[in-house]
Amino acid sequence: QVQLVESGGGLVQAGGSLRLSCAASGRTFSRSAMAWFREAPGKERDFVAVINRSGGYTYYADSVKGRFTISRDNAKNTVSLQMNSLKLEDTAIYYCAAASGTSVKRSDYDYWGQGTQVTVSS
Repeated sequence: QVQLVESGGGLVQAGGSLRLSCAASGRTFSRSAMAWFREAPGKERDFVAVINRSGGYTYYADSVKGRFTISRDNAKNTVSLQMNSLKLEDTAIYYCAAASGTSVKRSDYDYWGQGTQVTVSS
């Protein structure tokens, strides 16, 4: 019983930065691994980043390593994705998701937000 709502998407120029947030409801948020996925037009919904329950472990897709940072604040029931050095290929709808453990597989996630659009322009 977790509800997720993303925010912070928008239009940004290549090389710029954007910070996405996901607000969670439910008493079990702190027990869940949290992840970000993204879906570009005509493509699969792909893994971006994941963070474990305590925030002590993170893992990123190769395409965003060194540019994106995932973090969480369990006291506020939020997870964030700081995106720096944005590229045109980062354009997608970004979704946050919750699971019992860290994973890169869509099928392992039980709860999903509605998504927020990120558009990178040149």
